[in-house]
Amino acid sequence: MIKRCIALAAVLTAAVVPAAQAQSSDTGSWLVRARALYLDPASPTTDLALSINSKVLPEVDVSYFFTPNIAAELVLTYPQKQDVRSNGANIGTLKHLPPTLSLQYHFTGMPVRPYVGLGLNYTHFSSVNLPAGVSVGRNSTGLAFGAGVDVPMGSGWLFNVDVKQVQIRTDVAVDGVSHGTFKVDPVLFSLGVGKRF
Repeated sequence: MIKRCIALAAVLTAAVVPAAQAQSSDTGSWLVRARALYLDPASPTTDLALSINSKVLPEVDVSYFFTPNIAAELVLTYPQKQDVRSNGANIGTLKHLPPTLSLQYHFTGMPVRPYVGLGLNYTHFSSVNLPAGVSVGRNSTGLAFGAGVDVPMGSGWLFNVDVKQVQIRTDVAVDGVSHGTFKVDPVLFSLGVGKRF
């Protein structure tokens, strides 16, 4: 799935860049994007071999540019329901709400606008439905690393490709006995459009 997404992004970017090169540089302190995001979780962890399913989900992000190069980005979505698996078999579900705030550096002086970012993710787990005696922590805080590119399309509109690695982890216990740390740690690959104001 990831390989197909990367190939699609490459084709779309190749199609958009020639048109973007003919456009004047769009500027504005605010940038709002809507993206489709593919969540690819880490391999199973803990002695229970816990994992969650991969998933496509919608997200909205808002960026504020302090300078042409420096911006803060806040990524938002609504609580996402995920299957929880042990050794590949479904054992329940939970929801997670994972807002992420990043500080980014945007490169200028070229037709497209690549950027890199470092930030903080806070995830809240809710609606946890697991077998009796199995419990997880309800909050996670971790680093987020990202990179992407905005392709100006004129009149403030942008095409965006973005990839992030996010640390999402929670402790797992069975009948009060610790069974390690559940490392979700997903790679988030997204495509979308944005508008600068």
